Amino acid sequence: MAVQLLAAALIVLALALLASGLLLRRRAGLPWARIVASDVGVGRPLERPLVAPRYGLSGRPDYLLERGGVLIPVEVKPGRYAPRPYDSDLMQLAAYCLLVEECTGHTPPYGLLRYAGASFRLAYTPAVRQRLVALLDEMHALLEASDVARSHDEPRRCAGCGLRASCTDALTG
Repeated sequence: MAVQLLAAALIVLALALLASGLLLRRRAGLPWARIVASDVGVGRPLERPLVAPRYGLSGRPDYLLERGGVLIPVEVKPGRYAPRPYDSDLMQLAAYCLLVEECTGHTPPYGLLRYAGASFRLAYTPAVRQRLVALLDEMHALLEASDVARSHDEPRRCAGCGLRASCTDALTG
């Protein structure tokens, strides 16, 4: 009788752990796939950043999932509520796709972007890759420039900028 009670208790515990895992995965907006690495304190951490020296790029996606033998980068923005993904978030995700490609030799077919209320899938196409590489080239050129003009007309962005105090082109005081 004691063995049967112990077995029943273990089965209940296993089911509770399974349900808890499924709930966590659903809340995170992750598909059913093996979590290879995580930069958000869940699962195995990514030991080192992914690095692509020829693009001057490095980074750590929030998750790396393995699905069908392919690594899929996932970026989570838990405080973001938007009906469509921000372009900057899509380019960050594309950068993670490029990093996975450069580090593994295999091109991920897509990356996942998770906002507070929605998930988005970015198809990592040659056009997306080309757009990202052009953006990286532009960013590297701006880093080399002696004077860079403000690239927007949004006072909110200036208000949150860490260079605001020394900027001569800021929209806020």
